[in-house]
Amino acid sequence: MEFIYADYNATTPIDDKVQKHIIESLKCHWANSSSGYHLGVEAKSAIEQARREVAQAINAQTEDIIFTSGGTESSNMAIQSAVKLFLKKSSKDKVHIITTNVEHVATLNPLKQLKEENKAEVTYVPVDQNGYLSSHDIIKAIEDNTCLITIMLANNETGVIFPISDIARELEKMNEMRRVKGLQKVLFHSDAAQAIGKILVDVKDLGIDYLTIAGHKFYGPKVGALYVKGIGGSTAAPIQPVIYGGGQERGFRPGTENTPMIVGLGKAAALVNENIGVYKNHLQQIRDYFENKLSDECDITINCKSSPRLPNTSNISFCINGKETDFSGAKLLETCKRIIASTTAACHSHTEEPSEVLLASGVPRNLATTAVRFSFGRETTRACIDIIIKDLTTAINTLMTNNK
Repeated sequence: MEFIYADYNATTPIDDKVQKHIIESLKCHWANSSSGYHLGVEAKSAIEQARREVAQAINAQTEDIIFTSGGTESSNMAIQSAVKLFLKKSSKDKVHIITTNVEHVATLNPLKQLKEENKAEVTYVPVDQNGYLSSHDIIKAIEDNTCLITIMLANNETGVIFPISDIARELEKMNEMRRVKGLQKVLFHSDAAQAIGKILVDVKDLGIDYLTIAGHKFYGPKVGALYVKGIGGSTAAPIQPVIYGGGQERGFRPGTENTPMIVGLGKAAALVNENIGVYKNHLQQIRDYFENKLSDECDITINCKSSPRLPNTSNISFCINGKETDFSGAKLLETCKRIIASTTAACHSHTEEPSEVLLASGVPRNLATTAVRFSFGRETTRACIDIIIKDLTTAINTLMTNNK
């Protein structure tokens, strides 16, 4: 039986064109890119081409891209660099960091570690009852020893897109006042792992200092990159390695480069740069078709619907005649025969507890318990949606019958 995949926020398959580039690179770019002879030079050239492609996809300068093992490393590098710079220049022994209460663990856990090491205090600004974030609340949380604001561009569970550019504009004014007072600049990091490939991501418009990139979220391999504003310039965002070794990636990310995967990341980014309008429109049409048709067939609540959302993401809670059900979202998915989806982020999929992100986003516990995250991709068609809805309705009827 053919399964219908609806968990593209967890990961995406590698695009056929990306696969082709990776295979060719495996054949041609096997040499060490740090070597001075022609085979090494060719491998280095392939890496630099990928760097240009990643930069173009987010409207960045080529030199502002550092390749990493993935999104988690990129976010860790940004957070730790900001903290190290502040402590180096300050008489204080502890920094203050601002984030939200719905971040990914790739952000939350580094902050937790910094707290445990007594290096940082963290303010978790709550989202509202629609899962949205107030830029005013973020700016209001700034203290004299604040060194960093780190906020995801789009939430991986609800799909809610946060007002990063609005925050950046207000932060610029705040930083000018801090400069006059002799206080250090507050840096701004955003995790764009869920946004790239679904909506236009432009670092100049966002106004951030750091941006996390994860290739496997937009049909690339499981490697990543970090955008660092103005590397090497007098006003550059600070960046320091989290591991130490050779001079690869200008010493910011030592270790022999995984050239074929970097080449694949570049090609995936190039496809995004060329086709983002087409991708976004397709995802929006599929998501809207799904929500409209499912609403006709089932008693549902579309979580965080009133907030701006990613065009591919639909977080659905299931009811029966407006009342809570006796089954969870996890049980519903277990009963479905053909759907591959999730109830929460992939890194939390082992638990059957309601999603903390949904609870923090104003979803009542009874509805959060029944929630399923559907996230669609470039391959998703209306025929796929029809199968998903038929499978869901059949599973709901089965569960209702068994519970009588």
